[in-house]
Amino acid sequence: MALILCIETSTTVCSVALTQNHVVLSTLREDVPNSHSTLLTVLIEQLLTQAGYQAKDLDAVAVSSGPGSYTGLRIGVSVAKGICFALSKPLIAITSLEIMAAQFLHNAPEVTSKDLLCPMIDARRMEVYSALYRNDLSLAREVVAEIIDENSYQAELKQQRIFFFGDGATKCRETLNHPHALFVGDVVPLATAMAALAMTRFGAKLFVDVAYFEPFYLKSFMATTPKNKFF
Repeated sequence: MALILCIETSTTVCSVALTQNHVVLSTLREDVPNSHSTLLTVLIEQLLTQAGYQAKDLDAVAVSSGPGSYTGLRIGVSVAKGICFALSKPLIAITSLEIMAAQFLHNAPEVTSKDLLCPMIDARRMEVYSALYRNDLSLAREVVAEIIDENSYQAELKQQRIFFFGDGATKCRETLNHPHALFVGDVVPLATAMAALAMTRFGAKLFVDVAYFEPFYLKSFMATTPKNKFF
C-alpha cells in the first residue's frame, strides 16, 4: 500500500499528485510562470490535507528530473530531497519527457505499436529537449538537446508516424513538414502522469541517492554541420 508524493516542475506548470497502488488519490496544479518557489510547498500541504494524510505517511517521493526549466527543476528537486531527508524516505527520479509521453498516452487511443512519440520541451530559438518513445514507453532514442531544421527526423518519418507534442513541438510544426508528422497540442508533463511510473519504480526499488542526486539539465545542443558552399 505504498503512498507516493509526485512532484512535477520542469515547465511553467507546477503540479503535485498523491498516488497509492496506481490510483491517483488527489492532484493539484498551478499554471503561473516563475512562481514554483512560492507555490510548490503550499500545493503539497494542500494536497496532503485534501487527501487526509500527513507527510510522515509517505512511503516515497517521486520528482521530475528534467530536462526542462533550470529554476523549476532546481526547486522541485530541492523540495523533494528536503522531504526525503527529513522523513528518511526514498527518492524516485523520472525524466520529464517520459512523464510527458505518459500524459499524452492517457488521451491517445489512436497510437499503434508502429508509431513513435516525440515529446519536446522548448529550449529557446529552434532548440528543444526531446526523445523518442514507443507506445509502451520504452525508449526508441535517448534524450537529447537538439536544434530542429528541415532535415530533422526525416529518416524516421519515412518509416512510421511520429506524434510530436509539448511546447517545443509547437514551434517546429512548419519545419517538420511531412505527412507522417502529427502534432498534438496542450500536452505538458503533469504529476498525475507520474503515478504509474513512480509505483513501478518503487516496486523495483529504483531509487536515487538523496544526497547526491541532481536534476538532468542537459544544456548542450546538437546541430547539423552546414555544407560548405564553396568547396
